[in-house]
Amino acid sequence: MSSLGYGFYPSHPGEVIKDELEERGISQRKFADSIGIGYSVLNEILNGRRSISTTSALMFEAALDIPADSLLKMQMKYNMYTAMKDQTLVEKLKNISRIAAIF
Repeated sequence: MSSLGYGFYPSHPGEVIKDELEERGISQRKFADSIGIGYSVLNEILNGRRSISTTSALMFEAALDIPADSLLKMQMKYNMYTAMKDQTLVEKLKNISRIAAIF
C-alpha cells in the first residue's frame, strides 16, 4: 500500500461531518431533515457504512461550508485503502502487473 502513498488509515468523510455536527450541537435527525435526506442515509454516512456521492458532498458543503471536493477526495482515499485490503483484488493486481510487464 505504500505505493499508493497511504502510511495511515484514511478517515471516512462521514467522520468529519459527524464531528462538525457534534461541534455545532446539531442533531443528526434535524440535519437530515434540513438538507432533505433520510435520517438512516445520513446515519450510515456518518458511521462510514455508506459512501458520500457528489450530490451529498455538495449538500454538505452548502449546509456546513466543508468543501465538497475535500469530502470527495477523502472518500476516494478511503475507498482505495479499503480496496487494497481485499486480498483477492491485491492478487489480481499483481497478476495484471506481471502480464503488463510483458508488453
